[in-house]
Amino acid sequence: MRIYIVEDDPKIRDILKDFLSKYDYQIETVKDFDQITQEFSVFNPNLVLLDINLPRFDGFYWCRKIRAISNCPIIFISARDGGMDQVMAIENGADDYITKPFQLEVVVAKIKSLMRRVYGEYSTDKSSTLIDVDGLSLDTSSFILSFQTKECLLTKKEFLLAQTFLTQTEKILSREFLLERLWDDQDFVDDNTLSVNITRLRKKLADLGIDQAIKTIRGAGYKLEKTWGPNQ
Repeated sequence: MRIYIVEDDPKIRDILKDFLSKYDYQIETVKDFDQITQEFSVFNPNLVLLDINLPRFDGFYWCRKIRAISNCPIIFISARDGGMDQVMAIENGADDYITKPFQLEVVVAKIKSLMRRVYGEYSTDKSSTLIDVDGLSLDTSSFILSFQTKECLLTKKEFLLAQTFLTQTEKILSREFLLERLWDDQDFVDDNTLSVNITRLRKKLADLGIDQAIKTIRGAGYKLEKTWGPNQ
């Protein structure tokens, strides 16, 4: 597994590189802070560790740039511990957030958990990568959600939400259940984080021509109702 570290503090960068290398990860660190997406594309990592405070453009900017070309998992590592910073990280496509100072063992645990989720538990047999509910299809190998002639690319969190809803259509799913599916550490999740991702998924469904399918059940959670299909 390959990890790309984007950190401008050389001491922290070297500590992370040396420690993670002991776990047989192949590590590449940023060389040119103006060429992060190019370096990312060449190295083609399985995961990115990304700082927020970087020269010229911040980590949020580079997270968006990476998200535009890849669903590779991204973990922010930053000294900024405000709740709004964590929400912004999620809104820009991050999968997790670790505050400095951090314990190296916690970083490794987060990486292993995310790697398992992305490349292990949620990796499916190539012969059955499609989840289809009355024409609304989710390709679990490419994160593409499609309906009729339209399709859109989902982020990792949007994909996990869509996968959960499509495999449990018409069932009320509690916020706690959805948070457990998306994050191991619920303490990391700001109260608005799930709502942000639900809103993003609703918008992408609307872009496909499916409106008001994800219902908010007050005091209970959310439900995906089949507002599309032959009987609608």
